[in-house]
Amino acid sequence: MSALWYLTGIEAEDDFFTDSIPEEYGAMSERPVHMLDIRRDFPSPQFEKIVPDPGMWRNGMAVRMPNHLGDAVMALPALGQLRKIIPPRCALYCIAPAGQRALYHSLPVVDGIVPLERIHSSWSREELMLLRRLRLGVGVLFNNSFRDAFSMRLAGVPNLYGAKARCRSFLLRRAFAFPPRPEREPANIHHANRYLAIASALGAPDWDGVLPEFRLSPGVDELPPAITALCEHPKLLTVASGAAYGAAKRWPSENFAAVARHWVEAGGIVAVLGSGAERKIGDEVVEGLDPRKAYNLSGGTSLIELMHLLRSSAMTVANDSGIMHLAAALGRPGVAVFGPTDFTATGPISPNWRLLYEKIECSPCFRRECREGHRRCIRAITPGMVIAEIDDLLRTERAAGARK
Repeated sequence: MSALWYLTGIEAEDDFFTDSIPEEYGAMSERPVHMLDIRRDFPSPQFEKIVPDPGMWRNGMAVRMPNHLGDAVMALPALGQLRKIIPPRCALYCIAPAGQRALYHSLPVVDGIVPLERIHSSWSREELMLLRRLRLGVGVLFNNSFRDAFSMRLAGVPNLYGAKARCRSFLLRRAFAFPPRPEREPANIHHANRYLAIASALGAPDWDGVLPEFRLSPGVDELPPAITALCEHPKLLTVASGAAYGAAKRWPSENFAAVARHWVEAGGIVAVLGSGAERKIGDEVVEGLDPRKAYNLSGGTSLIELMHLLRSSAMTVANDSGIMHLAAALGRPGVAVFGPTDFTATGPISPNWRLLYEKIECSPCFRRECREGHRRCIRAITPGMVIAEIDDLLRTERAAGARK
């Protein structure tokens, strides 16, 4: 019997956790597991401080957040620290894709959002005028876009700060030069620490490891009844089997299916989450499982519904993806499978996540498709390894609960 005693209510001894995982699920011993502590393992780069003068703030600060959901979540520690340096009666606005409104509306540290409808095109006149009317004096860019720096200046934000990139330094009051990423080697600078380095240079205090608070609205009772029922189930496993970046970093669907089957057999239910483009992948994960216990919700949830499902889950299993980062930020435990990407740069910001990564000669390659065609780096991780980490996390969580 596995450590999914959490689901069945069975008391388990310390050595009782992986004995019954079927052999076909693959190796469990010698697992290539990693736990990430970005403050301890990857300190932020240090830049000379350039604290904005009191007269520079006007009505507050605009922060151009990253476009991709995962990058946006990794920028949240820095966003929370920037909030601490904004003078009283000044506001903090986020400039972000319109589809991510729910994320920023759920953060009390954010006063408002300037939504961009077309993130890869020029800003519309309405978007420029909205930012201009806010009369914000300081702007921070957590992306490398020349167009966004130019648009923020055009919209009347006079004091901009961001990374040195794409010949935009002349638009910035201060451009920060980060070291280039090494080829096929860990960066040893987590993305979150890049954002924190900019916040620190502007006078923000050192990050204490606490993410900004989330307040989800509407509440779980106000969601569609089917979503509410899933959220209220105490044995919900959420699965993120897709990855927008490309097929190379997707753990095989049959492996996710094996983990889902093991969870359902122990008495739990499964919800596969993702975009509409990932629906076929989700179908492959739930195929053959009891349709009353396994649901493919890919493309079928709003962002706020997705956030509620992740916050309500007992566990999440994911590729390196935006959903992985969001689940970690919402405080739930999980297991992430890494292959061609660098977990030291984009691992989830949580002590409650386990990262499985097998180093081979060509990884991390950061390619969307495996040039060699074998995807050995991601296929080296077996369902048995993931199930064993789930077991260990559940045991740890139960022990922590018993101590309270």
